[in-house]
Amino acid sequence: MSENTPSDLPGWTPGDEGFDPDSLDRQGSDGSTMLADLHRLLIESVRDYAIFALDKTGHILTWNPGAQRFKGYTADEIIGQHFSVFYPPEDIATRKPWWELEVAEEEGRFEDEGWRLRKDGTRFWANVVITALRGEGGELVGFAKVTRDLTERRAGELRAVEDARRLAAEETGRVMAEERATELAELNERLRVQAEELDQRKREAEEANRMKSEFLAAMSHELRTPLNAIGGYAELLAMGVHGPITPGQKSALERVQRNQQHLLGLINDILNFSRLEAGEVTYARDPVPLRESIAAAAQMVAVSAERKGVEMEVREGPGVAALADGPKVEQILLNLLSNAIKFTESGGRITLEHQAEGDRVRILVRDTGIGIPADQIDQVFEPFVQVGRSLTHPAEGTGLGLAISRELARAMGGDLTVRSEEGTGSVFTVTLPRATD
Repeated sequence: MSENTPSDLPGWTPGDEGFDPDSLDRQGSDGSTMLADLHRLLIESVRDYAIFALDKTGHILTWNPGAQRFKGYTADEIIGQHFSVFYPPEDIATRKPWWELEVAEEEGRFEDEGWRLRKDGTRFWANVVITALRGEGGELVGFAKVTRDLTERRAGELRAVEDARRLAAEETGRVMAEERATELAELNERLRVQAEELDQRKREAEEANRMKSEFLAAMSHELRTPLNAIGGYAELLAMGVHGPITPGQKSALERVQRNQQHLLGLINDILNFSRLEAGEVTYARDPVPLRESIAAAAQMVAVSAERKGVEMEVREGPGVAALADGPKVEQILLNLLSNAIKFTESGGRITLEHQAEGDRVRILVRDTGIGIPADQIDQVFEPFVQVGRSLTHPAEGTGLGLAISRELARAMGGDLTVRSEEGTGSVFTVTLPRATD
């Protein structure tokens, strides 16, 4: 029997009657009969339930083997203590044990499930029923408390809930996967239809380009024949083959010849571009000395630069060669120089130089011309686009020179790029593979 005083009992507060073990001896024969009945009803060989009696304040009066089995206390250790020792701290903080006794006293019975503590401090999930015990006159004499360990059942329920959640998640995933598969199948079908439409449009565009290239080539040939004849007859007249000519006639013939050459250049550009688009241009792969190519191109435009009053400088560079097609390199340079002269005002300057860097060579054509607006840089290499054409700068030409030049450079394994600032000038850079020594 515990010798704890009421103040030592867990959950004891001032005003509690406390537990007086000696009171059992003072109850007389009636008390003894009641205790005997309690012992007969409660203290028996029940091991699956903890069945014990409490006094009116919640102190333990009896203890059965089932209580000892899963709470861990012997009768000598627990009898006399307040039953709040079985509750975790969070329940003590809310005074749950005392509230349960109040409910049981008012309603005759209280039932709950929650965590309880064993002697060693471990927790178990318990079903608890507290029943108020009353005497013949209806006065409260104590409580009967029955506790059942439901830890395994709760764990099973939690596993079942978790399994249900897992199955629900799997089912949701399956449904979502099926919906996603359906969406992907529909998307794939749409993409297939779009691919077929794009393929059809591509074939139509290729056919249109082929017909356009064939038309341009045919028209170019048709136009070159009479232009060549015009040039030839103008030259014969200028030579006096058909008799002497006056100074005024000579001046007119020179204008005819200049315009004939200009038209012939335009037609040649169109013919060359149509041949490039049709893939009819072949390329040689030979060492091309850059000094010689630059000098030859500069010589071809020297008269035009001098006539416009534009200074042209060819800077000495390393004696390196490009692995390319010589005539096409000269054609690129001729296009770039003609373009630079066209857009450089009188008194301006054009500079040619070349560099070597690793397995690449570069030819730079600089001018002090009108430059290119920043928002139009990407357009200068597009066919039939002339960025410089305006009412104040009415540039002549088809707008094919730069497009042809870039296509030629790329076909030879290089590129053509530009840096420019409006009002300051431009730098066109031709990059080509370097020929080995």
